[in-house]
Amino acid sequence: MNMEGMRNLLAGCLRESANGYVVDALIESYPNISELMNASEKEINSIKGIGVVKAKQLSAILEFARKVYMPDASKRIIVRSPQDVFDLVRADMEFLQVEHFDVIGLSTKNHVIFRENISIGSLNASIVHPREAFKGLIRRSCASCILVHNHPSSDHSPSNEDILLTKQLVECGKIIGIEVLDHIIVAAAGGGYFSLKEQGRM
Repeated sequence: MNMEGMRNLLAGCLRESANGYVVDALIESYPNISELMNASEKEINSIKGIGVVKAKQLSAILEFARKVYMPDASKRIIVRSPQDVFDLVRADMEFLQVEHFDVIGLSTKNHVIFRENISIGSLNASIVHPREAFKGLIRRSCASCILVHNHPSSDHSPSNEDILLTKQLVECGKIIGIEVLDHIIVAAAGGGYFSLKEQGRM
């Protein structure tokens, strides 16, 4: 979302002028949508010009936006494509400000068995150890898995470290007998996703 779009959206939510003081103060404190989505009600309320009522109102709208993207927990999720993975994780990952690396365990019919966070911070082979990545998959007898992590920027292109780590985990999966089907990178600020499998980078 560009700055003008963000201004207009905030103005509409708060019934303020798009070029008014309140919207200016919000954008100065939270210059992008990712930072705003991670703001607490208390933090919003601390901004001059935003009272308790508007802070509650904006927090409720942000929470609603997060819930809209949340998959229905009552439905059994089947992964058939990279888009399915993106739909599953985007509500959690699209607005994170640091890198999170998760593993999704699948059954023989590609039903999602579980999802687990493995590491938080800059992604490299020393932080994401194969032992930690596969421990939960082995314990739950998963047939295969999908790796997923976010880029706090809007650029979803894989780094050299992303590709190297993926290849390392693919090889470990072959030895253990749990196939690594894909590695999905989720970009911030509506930047979409990148499938290493789809792009032939695994």
